[in-house]
Amino acid sequence: MIEFLTNPWPWYFSGPMIALVMFLLLWTGKTFGMSSNLRTLCAASGLGKNIPLFQFDWKAQRWNLAVAAGAILGGFLAHQFLSASTAVDISPATVDQLTQMGIVDAGNSYMPKMLFGSDALTNVRSLILLSLGGFLVGFGARYAGGCTSGHAISGLSNFQLPSLIAVIGFFIGGLVVNHFIYPFLFS
Repeated sequence: MIEFLTNPWPWYFSGPMIALVMFLLLWTGKTFGMSSNLRTLCAASGLGKNIPLFQFDWKAQRWNLAVAAGAILGGFLAHQFLSASTAVDISPATVDQLTQMGIVDAGNSYMPKMLFGSDALTNVRSLILLSLGGFLVGFGARYAGGCTSGHAISGLSNFQLPSLIAVIGFFIGGLVVNHFIYPFLFS
């Protein structure tokens, strides 16, 4: 039993579980997405008094806050108690490419210390990149009307054309960043 819990679960378990959750959400008339939780938190904190974007019934979205809290708690529990290793199974060619860019712990952990360690938070260049990246992700999620999880999981399961267009844009953006911007920043 412990071996089942500490190894990654196969697609034939995870995929149907995601499909079941999406069916239940569709059945109850709800949509899934993580970026909407920030709006809900801002509305709950009282920002709706001054900013029209946050003027809505945030209490109707409490269930989505519970989903976000469950994702955070589940990720923590899985990492702390159900992970046999923090190594990432990526191709040797990718490890070599990242090593050439200076990321020496590629493939050894989910988050390379060079990019996400405490030293990165004292590096001005890293802070600028993280801030700019965070702004662009937030702006993109708002401009696209949702985040990658909302469009790719919920929107596509509802056969929404805007979600298909957004997901294609996410992939194109990811390819551009991976093949052009990322090598430029870390060369």
